[in-house]
Amino acid sequence: MMQNRTAVVSMLTLMAGLAACVPARKYEELNTRYKTMQENESAALAKAQQAEAALKDQQVTLEDLRRRKEMLERDTLTLGTSLRHMTTQYDKINKLNNELLDKYNALLAGGNQENRKLLTDLEANRLKLQNKEDSLSVLSASLADREAKLATLQAELDKKDKAMTALKDRVSQALTGFEGKGLTVTQKDGQIYVRLENQLLFPSGSTVVDAKGREAIGKLAKAIEGEKDINIMVEGHTDTDKVLPGAAYKDNWDLSVLRATSVVRILLEGSTIDPVRITAAGKSQYEPADPNDKAKNRRIEVILAPDLKQLYELVNDH
Repeated sequence: MMQNRTAVVSMLTLMAGLAACVPARKYEELNTRYKTMQENESAALAKAQQAEAALKDQQVTLEDLRRRKEMLERDTLTLGTSLRHMTTQYDKINKLNNELLDKYNALLAGGNQENRKLLTDLEANRLKLQNKEDSLSVLSASLADREAKLATLQAELDKKDKAMTALKDRVSQALTGFEGKGLTVTQKDGQIYVRLENQLLFPSGSTVVDAKGREAIGKLAKAIEGEKDINIMVEGHTDTDKVLPGAAYKDNWDLSVLRATSVVRILLEGSTIDPVRITAAGKSQYEPADPNDKAKNRRIEVILAPDLKQLYELVNDH
């Protein structure tokens, strides 16, 4: 898309200068090509907005998983308290039952009305004890099941966190030569953020990545191409400066999307990354990294997020 936009600007310049001498048919053909490119650009922007919504859903899913885990922990604590309380009651009732059995054996020899009443009371207490034992068994089974599921969920979360930490270390090692030169690698909320400032990627006002930037993106692609369980979001960000008239893009939304798609193409070149797992999005000027530093706001952020489908299914089974 970037190259097409550059070509469009050149074409329009040529058309403006030669409009008087170019045949009407040729002029119409060039105008049609320009309109087609505009339509393609609008489609790319719509797709980027959809991708941004998908990332939001992914982040909501992660937060929902953590919330459900906390609920499981609270439920497990409550069940444990109930189990301990019922165990104490069971011990008391069991002691009472033993006392009643002693009385029962002592009364077996008697046959008067008082003895029959005592035997009736004894049977009622026996049934009460049986009901308590049944409730205790059900509660114990429920608690054991919840504890097992909670342990499984915690193990999966720990596994994901450990894998993302290892990936962050591998990415940092691959990009060692660029860190401190407009590139940073951080880990936050279970995701990895690779921030590349424009000084490393794009000349001023351009959507074409320079040689140094291509080298950094290529190393990043090689570091993550073997990860089959992560999703990759490439976000373009701009500063608040307005786009000058006659530029190859309409506004900062357009510029941020075009720069993001430029980085996506380089990530896919010469790597085995599945295109299904990668998305380009434009943020324009609305998520500044530092409101007081325009240079830091002009950047690309590559966000590596774990695939949470299996964990979400595990939580929904609870």
